[in-house]
Amino acid sequence: MKTFEKLLLENKAWAHDKVQSDPDFFSRLADVQKPEVLWIGCSDSRVPSEIVVNAQPGEIFVHRNIANQVVTTDFNSLSVVQYAVDVLKVDHVIVCGHYNCGGIRAALKKQNPGLLMVNKWLKHIKDVYRLHESELSHLNSEDERVHRLVELNVIEQIYNLAHTSIIQNAWGSERRPTLHGWVYGLQDGIIKELINLPPGSQLNSIYEYEGVA
Repeated sequence: MKTFEKLLLENKAWAHDKVQSDPDFFSRLADVQKPEVLWIGCSDSRVPSEIVVNAQPGEIFVHRNIANQVVTTDFNSLSVVQYAVDVLKVDHVIVCGHYNCGGIRAALKKQNPGLLMVNKWLKHIKDVYRLHESELSHLNSEDERVHRLVELNVIEQIYNLAHTSIIQNAWGSERRPTLHGWVYGLQDGIIKELINLPPGSQLNSIYEYEGVA
């Protein structure tokens, strides 16, 4: 059996089991989505957002990309953030990275000439490395540098979110959402919180928008 065929069969089995245990499950789900959380995670197949927090369909609005980045010139991620914050009215935005991230590890190496688009995306992580090069260069091994850069990258993405007009406007008008920076351990499945920015958190004034309370 081919992989895609197995996936289709598993889907039918899953849907059947859901209806057996809760006949109204799909009718409720099809009506409207009201998630309280936007999850921005890594595309890594080992970190499925809903599964690692035992969430049900409809509970989390999800955006994933290589190394869980919030690039403020990326219309894809920004449109997700705007829809989640301004339309779905989420109360929490989580950026969740994970240890031993392949994107982070690749960003610590020279650029691969055969991966031009990936290089452009990883450049933003190289910029995070450059900001913290003094700290990272004193670590003893590549694994330690990857471990710490995973954490620093999550923190940087939280601030990238906070520097957007989307978040600042929501903070000023509706006192939400709270921003959470998490990191997931592949070895034990445990999530650790690295940073928490509630509405109205102090930002460097050069990133603040004029006229936003």
